[in-house]
Amino acid sequence: MRSWVAASLLAGGAITAGAAPESSLASAKPHRAVTQEGNDGSYQLASATALRPVPRPVAPQIAEAEPAVAELNFNGWITEFKVRAVAQGIRESVLDSAFAGVSYDPEVIRRDRNQSEFTKTIWDYLDSAASELRVQNGKAALRDQQARLEQIESEYSVEKEIVVAIWGLESSFGTFRGKMDVIRSLATLAFDGRRGEFFEGQLVAALKILQAGDVAARSMTGSWAGAMGHTQFIPTSYLDYAVDFTGDGKRDIWSDNPADALASTAAYLKKFGWKKGQPWGVEVSLPEGFDYTLADRNIEKTPDEWAALGIKGLDGREVKNHGPASILLPAGSNGAAFMIFRNFAVLERYNTADAYVIGVGHLADRINGGAPIQGNWPRGDRALTLAEREEMQQRLTGAGFDTGGIDGKIGPKTIGAVRAYQVANGLTADGYASLRLLQRLR
Repeated sequence: MRSWVAASLLAGGAITAGAAPESSLASAKPHRAVTQEGNDGSYQLASATALRPVPRPVAPQIAEAEPAVAELNFNGWITEFKVRAVAQGIRESVLDSAFAGVSYDPEVIRRDRNQSEFTKTIWDYLDSAASELRVQNGKAALRDQQARLEQIESEYSVEKEIVVAIWGLESSFGTFRGKMDVIRSLATLAFDGRRGEFFEGQLVAALKILQAGDVAARSMTGSWAGAMGHTQFIPTSYLDYAVDFTGDGKRDIWSDNPADALASTAAYLKKFGWKKGQPWGVEVSLPEGFDYTLADRNIEKTPDEWAALGIKGLDGREVKNHGPASILLPAGSNGAAFMIFRNFAVLERYNTADAYVIGVGHLADRINGGAPIQGNWPRGDRALTLAEREEMQQRLTGAGFDTGGIDGKIGPKTIGAVRAYQVANGLTADGYASLRLLQRLR
C-alpha cells in the first residue's frame, strides 16, 4: 500500500509497521508529495470490481536472482505483458510511454519480502496514530481545508473528521505521498510471481488511468506497492471510486491540492455504507465477571441489551443506541474495550486491520475534541514474531483447535481457535493471541 506499509493486524494486537510518519509541521498544510491483499499489509483498498487479466505465464520468484539476470528476464516479461495488456484495451502508445525507461526494482522486492516480519503492538501503533502531534496537525489540516471538507461532508454524508483522520494516517496530511514510480513498482511485483496475478491486475488498472489522461506516466507516483496520492488508493480502487471533485476533468489525487483525494475517500466510504452520525465505536467499561466469550464480532446486541449485561460507557451511562453493536477487545481482557458499530466494518473496507480502524476512529474523535483512550494496555507484552505466530497456529491445530491454516496471520479463525483452547483449559476466553498463551501451548 504505502512505502511505510499499512497497519495489518497480525498477532496479539501486533501490526505491520504502522501509520504514516508524523509531520513535523504543526500547521500540517499539504505541500508535497485488500484478498483484501491487505491481510499481509500490502494494500488498504480492495476494489469491488476486480480486474481479470488474460491468463499469464507464471514467472519464477526472482528475489535472489543476479541483478543482470533479473533485468534481462524482466525486459522479456514486459514484452509478453504488453501483448496481454493490448488484449485488455490498452493502446500501444500508452504502453510505450508508460514503460519508457522502466527497469526492474530490487528494492520493491526486498520490501515485499520483509513486510510481514516487522510488527508492533496495537498500543504502540495507537501511540503514533493518535499522538498529540498528529492530533494537533489534524486539527490544523481540518481548519486549513474547512470549507472544502464541509462541501465533501455535505455531498457524501461522511464526517469531515473521519476523512481527515484517514488522510493523516495514510500520508500525514499529504506530507508523505510516496515518490516511487508506480508503473515500475507494479511491473516488478507482477513479474516477481509471488502474487503476480494480483499485481498484474493493478498494473493494467494503472495503465487505464494513464490512458484516461488523469495523470502522466512519470507523475504517477506512490508507495513501493502502488498505493497513490493523499489517501493511498490502489489503481483498481481508483478506477472504481475516485471522483473529480474540482470539476477540472481529471481525478487528480497526486497534486498538492487534496480535494479530489479527500472527496474520493468520502465517496469510497459512502459506497460501502457509511452512516453519518453513527460512531465507529465507543470505549466502554466491562463489569466484573464479564463473560468474555461474548466479545465476538459475530455477536451483536443493542446498547441497551449490552447495558443489561453491565456494559456501559466510561461515564457510567448506557451507550446511545446507534444500532447493533459488538464488543471488541483488541488486546484481550487486560486492554481497553470498545463497543463497535457497523461503521467499523465500513472502515475495514479501507484497511482490514482492527488497529488501523481504531486508529482512524480514535484520531477522528480526538480531532473533534474527544478524550484519549482511558483503558490500560498490557504494555509488558510484546508482539509475536512471524515464526511465533506460525508456531502458535501449528500448536493449536495439533491440539485439535483449527486455525484454518498456518500462515502467521492472526485472523478470525485463529482468534476463534485461541478462544476455544482457552475455554477448554479454563482460561479467560478473550481470544488474545499472546506470548503467554504460546508459552502455555509449548
